[in-house]
Amino acid sequence: MEGSDIQQLLCSSKKIERDRGLAELKSIVNSAEPDDIEKLEVDFIGLLQKPDCVSWETKQGALLGSRLIVVNQWSSENFGTELKMHVLELLNHNEARVRLSAGEVLGSLCKRFGVETYVSSKDLVTDGIRKNLERISLTESDVEEKRQAETLANKLTASNEENGGSLAGTSAEQIFHDTAGWKNLETWMKCLQCVVEGCGIHFASQINQDLLDLIFQALVHTNRFVRETGFQVCAAFVSCTEVNDHNEESMEISGEDSNPMIYFGEQFTQHLSNGLADNWSQVRLAASVATRKFLLNLPAQEAREKFYPSLLPRMCLNRYYVAEGVRIYSQETWRQVTHSEGKQLVGRYIKEVVMYYIAQTLADNHAVREAACACIAELGSKIDKEVVRPHVEELLKALLDCFRDESWPVRDAACIACGNFILCFPEESKSSMDALYPLFFGNLADNIPSVRQGAAVALGNVAKAYGEDAIKILFEKIKEGIAGLEQQAESSARYSSLDKDPATFGVVKRLRDNDMELHSNKQMYSCGSLAPKMGRGSKGGCMDHQFRRPSEPWEACDGCIYLLSEISLIKSMEETVSDLLPSVAECGRKQSYTQHVCLLETICKQLPVIAKNIDKRRFKSHLDKFFDPLFYALSCDSALTSSAASLCLVELGKYLGPNILKGRVEQYNASYLDKLLANQFSGCF
Repeated sequence: MEGSDIQQLLCSSKKIERDRGLAELKSIVNSAEPDDIEKLEVDFIGLLQKPDCVSWETKQGALLGSRLIVVNQWSSENFGTELKMHVLELLNHNEARVRLSAGEVLGSLCKRFGVETYVSSKDLVTDGIRKNLERISLTESDVEEKRQAETLANKLTASNEENGGSLAGTSAEQIFHDTAGWKNLETWMKCLQCVVEGCGIHFASQINQDLLDLIFQALVHTNRFVRETGFQVCAAFVSCTEVNDHNEESMEISGEDSNPMIYFGEQFTQHLSNGLADNWSQVRLAASVATRKFLLNLPAQEAREKFYPSLLPRMCLNRYYVAEGVRIYSQETWRQVTHSEGKQLVGRYIKEVVMYYIAQTLADNHAVREAACACIAELGSKIDKEVVRPHVEELLKALLDCFRDESWPVRDAACIACGNFILCFPEESKSSMDALYPLFFGNLADNIPSVRQGAAVALGNVAKAYGEDAIKILFEKIKEGIAGLEQQAESSARYSSLDKDPATFGVVKRLRDNDMELHSNKQMYSCGSLAPKMGRGSKGGCMDHQFRRPSEPWEACDGCIYLLSEISLIKSMEETVSDLLPSVAECGRKQSYTQHVCLLETICKQLPVIAKNIDKRRFKSHLDKFFDPLFYALSCDSALTSSAASLCLVELGKYLGPNILKGRVEQYNASYLDKLLANQFSGCF
């Protein structure tokens, strides 16, 4: 392909053609002779010299092509000098993509010609960042975004007043500054990042207090995009001090005496700590990347330990953060940094870890509170008991507060964490049981199925920890819940005023008329932008205050069946559990309410578990009582319930023997035999 054709592709208005032209040019440059490179240099400088009135695609195409050429071994120094002049002008172009490409080319020039390229343009780059840190005047785009923010703030205020929520104080100014773009600041920051990456280890000598003070302003900026880019620049700073055992020059520059990360380490740690706890997931991820590089690039383990008290608790909590990218990245960082000694490190810095976890149970972001509860549970189950024991009282107090949270995922996490703590520290937890039992039982009858299941698991741990004293209380609750199903009204859920779909951000919403105006042309905002403002306590939110729907009897019964399954794990309870099975079977026969299929699904899932935990002879004496509910569930319209019934029969066939189950079914009701045989796809019958 001719050079003119490639230029035409690179300057096309279609991105797919620009990408194709870039791939073609790369192939040519890699195999080009010096004369060919010289001709390409002339062509692309000619494109860059065209007046500003030409399309931005032409400018970007010329920059993309020039970037490939400048790193070629045959590229001339004169070309680099002239290219740099055009690049510095285009850093102020009105098109963001041109500015980003110009920054990337400047980084390539630094890679080819060294850190002197940065030194000669340092004032321009740093002034570009400094002048764009604040909004002095608003562009037309800014004005429109601010208008939309004001509209959104008004709607939030109206919704807050209507539902008693906790979004009060969310102003249009706050939304605008937190979410809108910030002039050319991001592209200037990206330019600096490219320069640092281009200079590599040679940039370490340029890291000084003035430069860091400038970048640190971005790390505490009100706008999340600015903070995110700031941490990406910090990651580049850290990378340029990387120690490479095979590179003597790298070792010399990055030695402990001259390593900027040692000298400025305390300042970096402070800002990294704030970033690791940022309310926005994207910022938290960028800070996580910078933190991993910061710790791994330090020259010795002793140097890392200096910064562990501040960074370690935050790294540990982020392993449970709700955003998957942050969670997975943090888990891998933990493995790389701790080298399988994570438990010992947490134990060594237990005071700092406990203080941070407790502080995070008070965070505005409900996802952070949920992660903090999960981390506290981990302390009880994984860390040496004697290390954690002095902090049990304050940790339990924090969990009790979270147990009353307005967000159901937080309550669920706190419930499970309390169960773990009680099992690990029964004596220390005993004084809290009077307060915990009502909370456990509240979750056991919760409107959310996973919350009921979590409460059953937690109460199972209570039974294991306190034995007969607790089991007596729990069996009374189970009997009460199963008997209470008789009070279930017909079609209870059909006319409820609350939506039964999974709650968004832990908030249950009221059902409204299906007015298209409520769902069309509305402001969109990302997960975590406003929902984390939902506070703690009883200010509104998921099933709290006026949003709370009283539990239905079938929900309380459902939770009690989960609890019965957990208690069946205790060997001494076999006979008592067996005596309750007829009542459980009777619950499956009550089908006059809308949600009976949900209760049937739970019975089908838990019956094989209970059967395997108690004596086989005892279970077989009650087996016939479950056939009617099981085969009704197998044929019902609910796919989840039908599937659960099918798997239940499969598991019972494996446990009792397929022929025994077949014989018992045929003896009870021969008409059920065809349904049982139709289920033989599992290979058990």
